Amino acid sequence: MFLADQNNLASALPQAPPRPPAFHFEGRQVWVTGAGRGIGYQAAMAFRQLGARVIGIDRCFDSELGSRHGKKYPFKTVQLDITDRAAIATACDQLLLETPRVDVLVNAAGVLRLGRLEDTSAEDWQACFDINVSGVFHILSRLLPQFKAQRSGSIVNVASNAAHVPRLNMVAYCASKSALVSLSHCAGLELAQYGVRCNLVSPGSTDTPMLRSMLPDEEGMRRTIAGLPEQFKLGIPLRKIATAREIANTIVFLASDLASHITMQDLVVDGGATLAA
Repeated sequence: MFLADQNNLASALPQAPPRPPAFHFEGRQVWVTGAGRGIGYQAAMAFRQLGARVIGIDRCFDSELGSRHGKKYPFKTVQLDITDRAAIATACDQLLLETPRVDVLVNAAGVLRLGRLEDTSAEDWQACFDINVSGVFHILSRLLPQFKAQRSGSIVNVASNAAHVPRLNMVAYCASKSALVSLSHCAGLELAQYGVRCNLVSPGSTDTPMLRSMLPDEEGMRRTIAGLPEQFKLGIPLRKIATAREIANTIVFLASDLASHITMQDLVVDGGATLAA
């Protein structure tokens, strides 16, 4: 009787709350495209600092940037043109042969070609779609069997707030990033039954080499923050340009166990510039 009472008492006591999901990536395999610089580089660095085994993929890697880390990047680098479908197939097969698992895939490679509809060349239009959309499609297609077989994983694609609002002089870029959003949502829906999540991060103005090519001086940065009414472009309520690391932090969150029930979402990180559009 005494033992029975003890058992009943134990079952009535409040149970310890479950431990929160760990924000770490020890032992996890992370692939990042566009890892040579900008957002992709900062994302690769963030995952590496959290214990992941990172494979950085890019067409070329900046020797000056790499020299800050002893003349090489602190993660494995693979030179790959993501517009080359055959090269993607070869590279993916080789990487999976070495380590047959992908826990996180980040597609951060992107290109910007400026121009209005009337003066955007077919070459600029094609370049935006080849890199911003088709490259992601080719990699996802090749890794789809792997993700299905392991029945887990997280994909984070980097789009843009330009996919949510029209922009002057950016017709090819806006269209390609909008296509990437739709591709990501469809991929997330198809992969959900296999426990694989697919989300997007859509940055606004971010201090990267791409932005610096458009706004080479601080006055341009200040005008972007304040707003450009002649371009129908709102300012940034947080009154600052994002850093590439701030975008990388959002990528890491969506890839982590902290976001384990989030899929098919597009998280806009632009300091409020699209006013929650």
